Amino acid sequence: MTPTPADLAGAVLTIDLVALKDNWRRLNTLAGKAECGAAVKGNGYGLGIEPVAKALWEAGCRSFFVARPKEGEELRKLLPHATIYILDGLFAGQAEFYAKLNLCPALISIEEAQEWAAFGRVYGRKLPCAIHVDTGINRLGFSMAEFDSLLADRFTMRELNVTLLMSHLACADDPPHPLNQRQHDAFAAVRAKLPGVAASLANSSGVFLGDGFTHDLVRPGIALYGGNPTLNVANPMLPVAILEGAVMQLRNVAAGDTVGYGATWTATRPTRIAILGAGYKDGVPRALSSREPHGPAQVFINCHRCPVIGRISMDMMGVDITDLPDGSVKRGTRAEMLGRHIGIDEAASWAGTISYELLTRLGSRYARLYTGLESDRPA
Repeated sequence: MTPTPADLAGAVLTIDLVALKDNWRRLNTLAGKAECGAAVKGNGYGLGIEPVAKALWEAGCRSFFVARPKEGEELRKLLPHATIYILDGLFAGQAEFYAKLNLCPALISIEEAQEWAAFGRVYGRKLPCAIHVDTGINRLGFSMAEFDSLLADRFTMRELNVTLLMSHLACADDPPHPLNQRQHDAFAAVRAKLPGVAASLANSSGVFLGDGFTHDLVRPGIALYGGNPTLNVANPMLPVAILEGAVMQLRNVAAGDTVGYGATWTATRPTRIAILGAGYKDGVPRALSSREPHGPAQVFINCHRCPVIGRISMDMMGVDITDLPDGSVKRGTRAEMLGRHIGIDEAASWAGTISYELLTRLGSRYARLYTGLESDRPA
């Protein structure tokens, strides 16, 4: 019998595209009258741009956001009719590249706006673009004064086809934070100066702040992929990424024995351990390593949570299965490290990071299995 990729990999990543589409539809409903787009930068948040983009298109998404023009090029090949915004703006000297692929830069400076307008004059038409105004996060974007200067530059403005006015929220995952209202009010002032142009402020968390933040277009990212967009509230999104490691060996460890590099974990009782074929090369953070008898990091195996013990290695990790029924775990049994029972935000908190980083650092060595893409089904 020919082995499958899952048979030959120590770890398996299953991407549930049905859940991804359901998450988009849920956000689309919450957005009300606003269009629901999708951020697919970073290779679809680490899950694979091709299946992710196709699934979102099938769900009904038509506006997509990536960070870099190279990502836009890849996405254009997959979705020839999508609207694609480049969040990092117009790269110097690359206007022709954007124009030929119909990529919309989110312009972030007067210099970029002037370059885009000048190229449009040579190209023979006003080229679509977004204007990104900073309302308080202090990253990319026009300052308020720079935005006013752009509006006063009529020579440049009359050559721009502005299809979207946008800003980005800094604290949307914390609804009571006063910066949310300050940014809301600042964005309202920006909109008043450029009436009639579609507006976008809400990211994943912003969608949950209510109608006052959704405007004409929302652009969720992490919520699509199963991350929790709200603090201190049960996650309303479905898990999309399910990461499992296969048991390579079972071992009995005596009380007082140590496990793993550095001998950082010591058994306090006779212990049964399972060695899983997954490590930091597979995207399991080394920060999940545990010196403590009971975690905090855990995996889900045979309907139980079991603590991670010792250091995470490049290719493997240890878990304590002493409390599981004898014989319930065998060589080849899979343990869930991320998924339906070990939430991505929970695992990220154990590693001292966030779900975004956990997803985008998932490795390339394991078998990737995709479920639920309609275009891959036989006619």
